[in-house]
Amino acid sequence: MFRILVVDDDEGVRRYLRELLERSGYEVVEAVNGAKALSLFKADPTDLVITNILMPEKEGLETIRELRGEFPGVKIIAISGGGQVGPSDYLAVAQRLGAARTFSKPFDQKKLLAAVEELLNAGK
Repeated sequence: MFRILVVDDDEGVRRYLRELLERSGYEVVEAVNGAKALSLFKADPTDLVITNILMPEKEGLETIRELRGEFPGVKIIAISGGGQVGPSDYLAVAQRLGAARTFSKPFDQKKLLAAVEELLNAGK
């Protein structure tokens, strides 16, 4: 069973993603910010990371950069609802840092699941 690390400071988003992914047969690990996500990933790497961009303590762009630096093969999906600038600006930077796919909130669950499946089955 594939394991996915979901990183978001919003409990409702984490719960939504956990339920969506578990219904699709994935095991889900959750983190409330990038610092916790890095700690969890280093202790027990997952097959995929889905991270929000704007979070306290350690935000998503920094998390992506650090994950990519230490684990170059990690598969990452970035999600963002924006902030003071539009989500597309943050998501473009996330792609340059190594996110394989990006989604603006609210995202289409079918498209997100298709991206998850594609990334997890790549290279099989």
